[in-house]
Amino acid sequence: MFDQVKHWMKQRANAAAWKGIAEWASSRSARFVQTQEADGFLIDQPQHALGHLRVEWGPSQRGYISGQEMRVRWELKLNPELQLMVIERELRDRLERAVFDAFTDTLQTRIETDTPEEMRWLVMFAQWDQWKSKLARARFSACAAAKEVAAAWLDGALTDALAHASQDLVPAGTPFVLQVQRGNLYLRMPVAEPTLDQIKAFVGLAEVAAKEAKRVDQLISEGVSWAQSGVSGWQSSLNAVDAS
Repeated sequence: MFDQVKHWMKQRANAAAWKGIAEWASSRSARFVQTQEADGFLIDQPQHALGHLRVEWGPSQRGYISGQEMRVRWELKLNPELQLMVIERELRDRLERAVFDAFTDTLQTRIETDTPEEMRWLVMFAQWDQWKSKLARARFSACAAAKEVAAAWLDGALTDALAHASQDLVPAGTPFVLQVQRGNLYLRMPVAEPTLDQIKAFVGLAEVAAKEAKRVDQLISEGVSWAQSGVSGWQSSLNAVDAS
């Protein structure tokens, strides 16, 4: 009985603390729901023009993020072979060391299937580092099936948005991952206590990335040779690894 009362009081406190976020979600025709454990929330917007948008805040789902994390998933219905990633540089270095240490310690010759995509991609994808923005280059790294695909995604508005985010939204040394895979866009980073301004900024950054991913996807659908060959080549190699 005491636990039930405690849980109810926590939900009430959360409702008051997150009232502004819930109202913002409602203004976008989105649903705001607390988790059953009252340790996070979900903003669900199925009718967004770009596709179904989900913004979640709750316990981390990745070992490289401690505590609570913010997650964005945007269902864009892209070519499922389109796979791109932007990762914070310090996190990239840490994950690369972890992969190397794991392979060295166990004498593994291939990436295990239970390793997070972020770690596998750092080993198996071509890294792209030709940022037009010094701010973005200092803070982020990118990889993709083909460097030309990453260049197309980051050639314009997304690089500018990331450079801006590096000044306040993503503090130096903060784990940050932005991915395109399985036809969707994903964003995740640690957030101890979310604010409405943070959520707006996260969604704004994800929206820029989503629009740029759709632009690249359109290039692929139009048969641009560099994109199609690079993505298809990667898919073949991925299938070979998974089958081994």
